[in-house]
Amino acid sequence: MSAKPELWPEAYARHVLAEVDSTNSEAARLAPRLTQPTWIMARKQTAARGRRGRAWISPEGNFAATLVMRPTGDPAASALRSFVAALALADALRDLCGPGVTIGLKWPNDVLLNGGKVAGILLESAGQGGQVSHLAIGIGVNLVGAPPVEAVDPGATKPVSVLGETGLRLTQDEMLDHLAAAFARWEAQLVTYGFGPIRTAWLARAARLGQTITARTTTETITGTFDSLADDGALVLQTGAGRRAIPAADIFF
Repeated sequence: MSAKPELWPEAYARHVLAEVDSTNSEAARLAPRLTQPTWIMARKQTAARGRRGRAWISPEGNFAATLVMRPTGDPAASALRSFVAALALADALRDLCGPGVTIGLKWPNDVLLNGGKVAGILLESAGQGGQVSHLAIGIGVNLVGAPPVEAVDPGATKPVSVLGETGLRLTQDEMLDHLAAAFARWEAQLVTYGFGPIRTAWLARAARLGQTITARTTTETITGTFDSLADDGALVLQTGAGRRAIPAADIFF
C-alpha cells in the first residue's frame, strides 16, 4: 500500500537515517545547510522527546520523522503548521488503514485512532527579531507498539498502535510516503488561502467538539465545552464564566 513514487512531493527532500538521537535535533543541525523543505526519518531514535521535554517512548518499528523548513511569517504563523501536520497525519492514516477506523484530532497536537492516541506532533523553531530561521515539525506514530498506560500522565488519553487497532503492519517508509504527500497538499492550502480552510477542516475531524473537556495550563485547570478554534489556533472553551481562548494547555477528556 505504499505511495507511488510519483506522489512524493517534488519540492521536498528526504533523508533516512538508521539511528539518531532525535530527528528534531538532527533537523536543527542540518537546517543551516538545507535549501528546501526536508523530511528526516530515523529507523531508531535514542533520545526522542515529546512536548514540554517529556521522553517519547517508541518501540523499534514505530515511525519517527521531522520536517524541517523555512516558513515565512512570524512564530505565531509558523505554529499553525501543527494543524497542517495533524490533517496530513489523518489523511495518511486513512489512506493506509482504510475506512474501517475512526480517526480524530485532539488539540493541540495529537492524532487519535479508535479513540486512543496513535501519534503526536512536536514543533520547535529558532530565530530572532520576530522571524523564524527554521521550523522543525517532529512526528511520531505508533505503528507497531504503544507505550504502556502507566508511562503516560494520569488521565491522559490511552496510547494505541496501528498494529494493535487494525492488525496492519505498516512500514516506516509507507508512512513517510503518504504523510509527505498529504502534508504538501495541506501546506499548499495554507500558503494559498490562509488558515481559514485549515481551521474548518481540522474542526470537522476534532475529537470531543461540543463536549465537556478539561484544559490544564501551567497555572490553572479550566473545564468547559469545546466550542471552537480561534483564528490563531487557540482552543475556545465555553465555561461558566464565559468563553475562554486558551493558547496552550494539556487536554483531558
